[in-house]
Amino acid sequence: METALFVGGGALLSAFAARHFLRRGKGAADQWVKGGFKGKMDRTEAVSILGLRDGPKLRMQLKDAHRQIMLANHRIEELNEAKDLLEKDKRR
Repeated sequence: METALFVGGGALLSAFAARHFLRRGKGAADQWVKGGFKGKMDRTEAVSILGLRDGPKLRMQLKDAHRQIMLANHRIEELNEAKDLLEKDKRR
């Protein structure tokens, strides 16, 4: 019972974190859905992927945006690993 609550709480936390990061970059999620990647990344695409706006504050926000996205992706990897582990246990 405790494991189910822990996994459920982790999933809920990951979902809220992902929603927060996607909302941070105004319109960034819409841009990802509409288009694919170019053959060679340009500045506009790089700014969009990180959910930033191009401007004078870009350099100050760059490290923080990258760090937050990497942390969110790490949580997603852990969430998928937990799901796979529990599905494997369920089959036994």
